[in-house]
Amino acid sequence: MAQQPPWQEPRPGAPSKLVLYNSLTKTKTPFRPIDPEGKKVTWYSCGPTTYDYSHLGHARNYVSNDILRRVMKDYFGFQVQYVQNVTDIDDKIILRARMQHLLSEFRSQHPQLTADVLTTTLKAFHAYAAKNLPLLAPGLKPEDFNSEYAEKYGLVLAGKSMDGNGPPGDKEAKIKMHIQVLGKAVTALLSPIEDTANFYDNADDVLMPYLDSLYGPSISSSDHGIFSALAKKYEDLFNEDMESLNVLAPDVTTRVSEYVPQIVSFTEKIVERQFAYQTDTGVYFDITAFEKVQGNHYARLEPWNKHDSSLLAEGEGALSTKSGKRSEGDFALFKSSKAGEPAWDSPWGKGRPGWHIECSVMASETLGSQIDIHSGGIDLCFPHHDNELAQSEAYWSTGNQWINYFLHMGHLSIAGSKMSKSLKNFTTIRDALGRGDWTPRSLRIIFLLGGWHDGIEITEDMKKAGASFESYLTNFFLRIKDLEIHPNTNSTGTEDAKVTAALELAKSKVHDALADSFDTPAALRAIRSLIETWNTTDKAGLSDDVSKELGVYITRLVRIFGLDGKASPDDGGIGWSGSGVDIPEEGKEWIYAASRLRDEVRQRAIAKEPLSVEAIDSLISKDKPSKQQDAAAVPWAEVLSKFQEDLLLLSQQKAQAKDYLELCDELRDTHLWSKGVYLEDRTNAPAMVRPVNAELRAEREQKEAITRQKAEAKQQREREEAEKKAKLVEQAKISPKDMFKTEEYSAWDDDGVPTKDKEGADVPKSKGKKLRKEWEKQKKLHEEHLKGIGSS
Repeated sequence: MAQQPPWQEPRPGAPSKLVLYNSLTKTKTPFRPIDPEGKKVTWYSCGPTTYDYSHLGHARNYVSNDILRRVMKDYFGFQVQYVQNVTDIDDKIILRARMQHLLSEFRSQHPQLTADVLTTTLKAFHAYAAKNLPLLAPGLKPEDFNSEYAEKYGLVLAGKSMDGNGPPGDKEAKIKMHIQVLGKAVTALLSPIEDTANFYDNADDVLMPYLDSLYGPSISSSDHGIFSALAKKYEDLFNEDMESLNVLAPDVTTRVSEYVPQIVSFTEKIVERQFAYQTDTGVYFDITAFEKVQGNHYARLEPWNKHDSSLLAEGEGALSTKSGKRSEGDFALFKSSKAGEPAWDSPWGKGRPGWHIECSVMASETLGSQIDIHSGGIDLCFPHHDNELAQSEAYWSTGNQWINYFLHMGHLSIAGSKMSKSLKNFTTIRDALGRGDWTPRSLRIIFLLGGWHDGIEITEDMKKAGASFESYLTNFFLRIKDLEIHPNTNSTGTEDAKVTAALELAKSKVHDALADSFDTPAALRAIRSLIETWNTTDKAGLSDDVSKELGVYITRLVRIFGLDGKASPDDGGIGWSGSGVDIPEEGKEWIYAASRLRDEVRQRAIAKEPLSVEAIDSLISKDKPSKQQDAAAVPWAEVLSKFQEDLLLLSQQKAQAKDYLELCDELRDTHLWSKGVYLEDRTNAPAMVRPVNAELRAEREQKEAITRQKAEAKQQREREEAEKKAKLVEQAKISPKDMFKTEEYSAWDDDGVPTKDKEGADVPKSKGKKLRKEWEKQKKLHEEHLKGIGSS
């Protein structure tokens, strides 16, 4: 019997063996590789259909796949052979390539906005509306579009479902997308015709399908270059995006266009075994024939979708037509190419591969008749992966299960909607990274926190949780790495046993979590809990070696998760990029010298110890930059020299302690901050040299905003007070005898206090008393004013 690998050996307190959530069984299943020795793992992953930019939904799938692959390889120690395909022949690619080619030709033939262009665009507008928003009036005028769609699709615009019952879904999202497309076309049609580029930018989405309906069949089936050029362009962009997200490249990449002969042979064999048949439109898999054979079951992943006509139609592709299939659920293995579609020779005439057959063939060709793991997005379960299973097992007919473990990554959604190219609600990976919305690390942390199988909706709370975890670990790494500069040489070691026990407990929890179908949220909680224990430990009783052991362990885990670029998990390093100061080695000497000098000056200033010229000179003499420096060191040596000169000047001026403290703050908050370095002052410990990161910038901006608000509030109070005083000065100038001489009254006594209102009626006694009080107050104010004039 083969010896079990080390990761499967029971350990005290943590006897867990690896189990995986398997979409085939809908349960967590013990993982047993096909390899008799239990070491090698074969893995096929569905790759991209390369017809557009990759978006964050793709990042969710491929980054999560990457995390699982890394854990299998670097944590559990499996030898993983990872194969991923590129779909470069597909209905979407054919349509997109054809439409873009025809639009490019149309634009080159019509560089000016002629009447023909406007007429064609209007027809395209009507065709798009009729197909996608059928409630709109036929022949709708562009100028009436806004009022018409607001009336016919008001419920959707109000955030409701089309029938007014229940929440909106993908159908409503598509309606909004179609309204947006038509709205841009209306802008083009009603805009000044001189702006040609802007016109086409707004009208492209209605022009492309219309031009394709007119001229698509004119594209030569043998002209594969039109289609391969588009696919190659987006494959290259996809690879760039994966590189930027730190996703490991596949061990093997397969492309459909390179496997057409094998696809033909594969299909032939299925036909020979009477699991497929030919019609005028191609070769179709016969589900009924397949299920008649004992032990064969179709739609094992999602049997409840077996008769879902919309999913079946989507699986067949947008270019499919009535096929003469024996059953609605039968699916294409090889399609007869129509005019305008690329074609290859086959026993059934000119044609091209169906969508599902490509993965069966490429996986089988590279990995064989049985494969350990097949992965992809959750939306591929049915019909794609169910069809793969059926046709592959029909081909091999060995009685063995073709795929042992199906792993499906959950959706990524924003505002409740799945991110999708078809819904045009996506953010491209390069846009998200380029704008700084995300970093490769922050995005990966979100996926780690959410788990791989569950759907993730990006919310502000989730983004905050991810940022908090990243900041927490960065600060931990900074403090561990600081031990190299400020070692704790006087440790009593009294806390070592406590922290070592916490480390062993964390290791056990992390192992159990990862063995439990890659439960990364639980693993991250265990890591955070370990750091919390370390943070709250009395560092005077903790040996540096124990702290560094924690640092090495946590570093290894985060690198296994792919959170630190290409850094090796096994080099014994500590920290990740961003957890150290980005200073040239030649400059570090002077920054740490400046930090030491500042610590000593601050301590003396806080203790009110005298800082004479002799004392400052003695401190400065410990680190004196030479006049000759490497070019890279000069800016940092200058920071130290300037600080030393300023200290000497203060000592010569016999400055106060507060002056020295202000100078120390200036070094920290201005001179070093501007160079991307921050000195974090600590109680009973030297200041820690750390990089200025987004968190520190945000803290400073918040403090500065509060300071500005306080200053503005103070200025406002001062303005109001000044206005109040000015108003009082003007009021004091009025004689009390004149203050009530207004149209509101018709009679006054000798002092000028009103006795009758404007109608001639006596002023009520209560009001008279009130007026008298005001008169007396004004009399006093006026007399003080007169005194002031006299004294001046």
